[in-house]
Amino acid sequence: MAQSNNLSQFKSEGDINLSPHRTAWQASQIDAETRALLEEDARYFLHQSLSTPCLNALRHCEGIYIEDLQGQRYMDFHGNSVHQIGFANPAVIQAIKNQLDELAFCTRRYTNRVAVDLAKKLVELAPDNLNKALFCPGGTGAIGIALKLARLATGRHKTISMWDSFHGASLDAISIGGEAIFRSGAGPLLPGAEHVPPPDEYRCLWDCGNRGGCDLKCARYIEYVLEKEGDVAAVIAEPVRSAPYIPRAEYWQTIRRACDRHGALLIFDEIPNSLGRAGTMFTCEHFGVTPDILVLGKGLGGGILPMAAIIARENLDIASARALGHYTHEKNPVACAAALATLNYIEENGLIDNARKVGAYALERMQAMMAQYKIIGDARGLGLFLGLELVKDRAGKERATDEAERVMYSALSKGLSFKLTMGNIITLAPPLTITEAEMGQALDILTECLAEVSKNENVAT
Repeated sequence: MAQSNNLSQFKSEGDINLSPHRTAWQASQIDAETRALLEEDARYFLHQSLSTPCLNALRHCEGIYIEDLQGQRYMDFHGNSVHQIGFANPAVIQAIKNQLDELAFCTRRYTNRVAVDLAKKLVELAPDNLNKALFCPGGTGAIGIALKLARLATGRHKTISMWDSFHGASLDAISIGGEAIFRSGAGPLLPGAEHVPPPDEYRCLWDCGNRGGCDLKCARYIEYVLEKEGDVAAVIAEPVRSAPYIPRAEYWQTIRRACDRHGALLIFDEIPNSLGRAGTMFTCEHFGVTPDILVLGKGLGGGILPMAAIIARENLDIASARALGHYTHEKNPVACAAALATLNYIEENGLIDNARKVGAYALERMQAMMAQYKIIGDARGLGLFLGLELVKDRAGKERATDEAERVMYSALSKGLSFKLTMGNIITLAPPLTITEAEMGQALDILTECLAEVSKNENVAT
C-alpha cells in the first residue's frame, strides 16, 4: 500500500512515531535493556502510527508520575486521558480487589449490585433529564451505541461532525471523525457523515479575529447545513476539542437550539475531557447546554480498566427489541466497581474545585510565558485542560511543528511528558490530583524548554 509523504496531515491526534527528533531522543536517553524490550515489542506487534514502535518502556506508575525501566520518572500530562484521579489510585485498586473476591464477572441476562449502583450514580450526577445509561468496554463502542440510538430515534442516518475531531478508531467512529491519520486510505466510510470546521477562534476559517472577534458564524454554518440537508439524525462533537479548542458558551447554545428546530439530536463526546477536567463534572455544564446523549469513557475506569458509558434522555429508551450494544463486558462488576470508586473519589476529594484552582494558576503562568516568548501564538485552557500553540510568527500563524517537537523531547529529558496535537499545540492534561506546586514545577520545565528552542530571536521585547 502506498504511503503518503505528507506526514503533517497525520499530526492531528498526537505526536506520530515517525520523527528524527524521536530517534535522536531515544539514542541519547534509552539504555540497552530498554532498547532490547522495544525491539522485541516491535517484532511481535503490528506497527501503527501513534504507538508501535514505542517511544519507551514503563515499569511503574503512581499519582501524577510514570516511571521507565531505567528509573526515570516523568510528570505525565498526557496519560491517554485516563488519569483524572491519578495512576494506581489506592481507592480504585481496593474497590477492584474487593469486587474480585465478591463477583468477578456477570454473564448476559443477569445484572449485579455494583452495575446498578454505577448507573444510578451517573444518572444522579448527569445534568437535567439525562437519566438512562448503558455501558460498554470502551469509548469507541459507546460512540457506536450513540450513533445507532440516534438513527433509531430519528429514522435518519446523516450526521454532522467536525473536521480534526476524534471519536474512536473503528470504521463508524472514523467516519464521523475528521483526522487523516485514521481516515486516509480506509476506503468507503459511513454514508451521510457530513463535516464542518471546528470552533477554533485562533484559526477561524472565516477569519473572525479580523472582524473583531467570534460572531458565531461557525455555529450558524452548522444550522445552515441542518436546514439544507433537512434529515440529519445528530450533531456529534466534543464540547471541547482535545487540542484544545474552547468555544464560547453561545456557540453550543446556538447549536442546541438549531438541533431542536431541525429535529436532530445533539451528542456530546466527553470521553477524554469529562469527569471534572474542565472544572465541572461534565464539560457541557461549562456551556450551560445539555445534549440528548452524553458519551463517557477513558478516565471512567479509574486509569486501570477500560470502561465507557452513554447517558441519554429517558424518552430515548426506545430500543427494547433491538441490540444497541450487547457487549460481553457490558455490566462487568469489576469495571463497574472501578468506575464507581472513581466517581466517589472525585467528589470526596474535591478534585473538581482543584481542577479550577490549579487550572487558573496554570493559565495565568502560561499567559505570562506567552508575553515572554514570541513562539507562543496562543495560550488557552479550561480547568486542567490546557494548551500552548506554537507558531513561526504571530502574524502569519504558521505552525511551529519542528520547534514543538524539540520542546516536547527536551521536556521528556527533564521529566515532563505531554502530547502534541495538530503538530504544534502543546496539550497539557495532568491528573486532577496535581498540586499547585507540582504544576509550577512542570511549567518551570516547560519554560526552560521554550527558552532553549526559542533562543533570542523569539524572545518578546
